[in-house]
Amino acid sequence: MKTTTSTQNELLADHEVLRAAERLRPHADVTETAARTAWSVLVEPGDGIAGALIAALGPAEALSVALGETGLLPPGAVPPREFAEAQARWRPRADVRALREALHSCQDVGGHLLLPADEYWPHGLDDLGVHAPVALWARGDAAVLRERTTVSIVGARAATSYGESIAGEIAGDLAAGGTTVISGGAYGIDGAAHRAALGVGGTTVAFLAGGVDRAYPIGHQQLFDRIRTRGLVLSEVPCGAAPTKWRFLARNRMIAAAGMATVVVEAGWRSGSLNTAGHAANLGRPLGAVPGPVTSAASAGCHRLLREYDAVCVTNAAEVRELWGEAAIAPVPTTTEHPDRVRLRDALSARVPRESLDIARRSGLSVERVRSLLGLLALEGEVTQREGGWLRAG
Repeated sequence: MKTTTSTQNELLADHEVLRAAERLRPHADVTETAARTAWSVLVEPGDGIAGALIAALGPAEALSVALGETGLLPPGAVPPREFAEAQARWRPRADVRALREALHSCQDVGGHLLLPADEYWPHGLDDLGVHAPVALWARGDAAVLRERTTVSIVGARAATSYGESIAGEIAGDLAAGGTTVISGGAYGIDGAAHRAALGVGGTTVAFLAGGVDRAYPIGHQQLFDRIRTRGLVLSEVPCGAAPTKWRFLARNRMIAAAGMATVVVEAGWRSGSLNTAGHAANLGRPLGAVPGPVTSAASAGCHRLLREYDAVCVTNAAEVRELWGEAAIAPVPTTTEHPDRVRLRDALSARVPRESLDIARRSGLSVERVRSLLGLLALEGEVTQREGGWLRAG
């Protein structure tokens, strides 16, 4: 089927587009809404040429210049050659039907649109400069972003039980104290962080690489439903957009920018979480990394961050809060200890190494629970691993 490129006038004067834009944002400038929606359809995430043009001219006039109708390229705004290449990218997507579909699809799923001047816009994204999103498609309660402490927690999709346990403990403790937990909605560490925040009645925000109307991964459909009830699901690409590899990488910059600090709980040597950590470092955000067993490939990326990127070693929520300057609160003395830890310690010997399976039999705990607790106790120096198994530290 032959397609034609719509003009700026066709995009911003289309009655169906304007009515849909007004329904999405009834008390806002409808031209601004339509123009930023159009840019969201035209560009791939993080397009710096589009960002520079919008910053110089505003979204509506920038759209006219971009589609070659009226106006001149502002001197020094963008290099002419790069602008010409960008126009070649944008024009095939300048279709009024795509703009209508984006707006209608958002309405169909009960979504809304956030713009940079909005009260609930996550202003940390402004630090991305010309690479900041032109708009955010949202589902959930945007008010959770108002004047709240935020932390980004990311890590491996193929996480270990140790990693998921630590992510859950840190995210749950932070969320219980009023911090909004930000992550990417993926399997593994992301999912553990979101679930822990929800589990304590806290708030959490998921930045997606695809449209907010589609769950990716599909196995997290119920998790995204829960997030929308107590938090927010966000994306810079319109409804219906597929989560491509590039969009995942671009999405990571928003996760890093939206948090006051970024914490990597578990990551392989070449994990995508290191991409998020790199964005955090470039933005000047504090960066924390949770250590793991030196023999674990799942923690190699965290150890790399600690060694090469000046990340701070963090092992609990109090140490994470220190990343943004919040003083640690002295713990309340207590004699209460979780019974699973007591049972595991009773099953250990200080002289004879014991395997996880043997410890599970002696303690009456599952093997997975034993391994998770051993990892925590090892960090605390209460157990050590030797050839043949685990020992209780002296």
